[in-house]
Amino acid sequence: MIPSVTLTNIEQELGHLVVIISKFSHLPAGIFSTAEKKYMKEQVENLHQQIVSFNRLSYFVWVYFIKEEKDISKRLEATRKAGDQIAGTLNAQKAKRVAIFDAENDGDITLALAEGMALGCYQFLKYKKDRENENTLENIEIYSKVLEEEGDNTSKLNILLEAVCFCRDLVNEPNSFLTATLFAKEVEKMAEGSGVTTEVLDFEKIAALKMGGLLGVNQGSFEPPTFTILEWKPAGAINVKPVVFVGKGVVYDTGGMNLKPGDSMLTMKHDMAGAAAVAATIIAIAKANIPVHVVGLMPATDNRPGERALVSGDVITIHNGTTVEVLNTDAEGRLILADALSYAKNFNPELVIDLATLTGAAVRAIGKFGAAAMQSNAREALESLKSSGYHVYERLVEFPMWDEYGDQIKSDLADLKNLGPPEAGMITAGKFLEKFTSYPYIHLDIAGPAFNEKRDSYRALGGTGYGVRLLFEFVRRFVEGERVNG
Repeated sequence: MIPSVTLTNIEQELGHLVVIISKFSHLPAGIFSTAEKKYMKEQVENLHQQIVSFNRLSYFVWVYFIKEEKDISKRLEATRKAGDQIAGTLNAQKAKRVAIFDAENDGDITLALAEGMALGCYQFLKYKKDRENENTLENIEIYSKVLEEEGDNTSKLNILLEAVCFCRDLVNEPNSFLTATLFAKEVEKMAEGSGVTTEVLDFEKIAALKMGGLLGVNQGSFEPPTFTILEWKPAGAINVKPVVFVGKGVVYDTGGMNLKPGDSMLTMKHDMAGAAAVAATIIAIAKANIPVHVVGLMPATDNRPGERALVSGDVITIHNGTTVEVLNTDAEGRLILADALSYAKNFNPELVIDLATLTGAAVRAIGKFGAAAMQSNAREALESLKSSGYHVYERLVEFPMWDEYGDQIKSDLADLKNLGPPEAGMITAGKFLEKFTSYPYIHLDIAGPAFNEKRDSYRALGGTGYGVRLLFEFVRRFVEGERVNG
């Protein structure tokens, strides 16, 4: 449960208040005493504080000074983090509501502050008996002339916030609850009433489609696989050919017969973060009634060392007939994605983007501060995606897809092998996936930013929801005229 964000112009009662300004001369009259203004000036000019708080016993007042930063994306990110910081104090005070006064008439900054506040309140408490530290903030009220004149932008923000939290919830669920079957059911439940059409392929249908990657990874499991398809096709869609999102849905990854060592398995419930992000994004686009035709494909299974599990040296056949020599069963995500990327051709897509917690190599290369990105025949789309990512601070780092990397996954036994050399593992994984595409394609390896083992501001602890805000912003820009192919 996170707070809702509303736009209003009437103060019902005196309470917690955040005032947004960029200069002292913009302070609204009648709120601060002379002594408070003097204290505020000392804090900002001498101690370089961005947030100044005043404890008025029954309520708090904060003044947030917009960070002096020419880069608007950095300014927005600093504001989100400030919102999270303020929300922490509000929850410690057991507050239920707060008002934001946009004294600067800066709608983007105001919404960013509310976004950071709301997402910072996220908690996953489903399995907690003791909820003494449960966050209490329920309502964030915005007073902004510019947002009032532009129309209520808070409805889309609330839809997006709900989607991010739905994604986080799915990622945080343990495999004792979230099997592949339950993943599909949770997505179906969330999609109800949104206008999204849902189809879930069961084992028999997956077998009939000869999805050997998904079936192969599932061989060691006692739970069947699923393949969930979401589609939002509004009457006024601006695109004739759909944009397709594909998400890796390994609900738990033991590594299979190449069992993960030590404590490497501890967070492997999050190996379906790509599929969760795709589901949440499609549903959010529909609820926001964005006029774009989008499709989501989510193959799901766990990866276990059961008695029928794949072993190194096995050969499987992907949906499009390509044979793959399995050198390592812990390189399983690319196998189930291969089926989905091949199946995506049925939609004659304008663009396909996949999201996957795919490789440790991506984490080693850039850490947890962004995702590794690669493209094939989608240069303009990737530039738009990178720009979108920087705007919402779900950033992307581009890596090449040179032909030489493709040579490293050729097999003497089959058409391909599922593992390249130790070097540039995130690129050879992307190059493997490219072999199953014939359309403009972008691969996002989100292994780093999808899950936090310790709290990171408004990104919270556990599942971060990475990818939802990124794709939502990308689609918003696409509707406004940015091309996605070329």
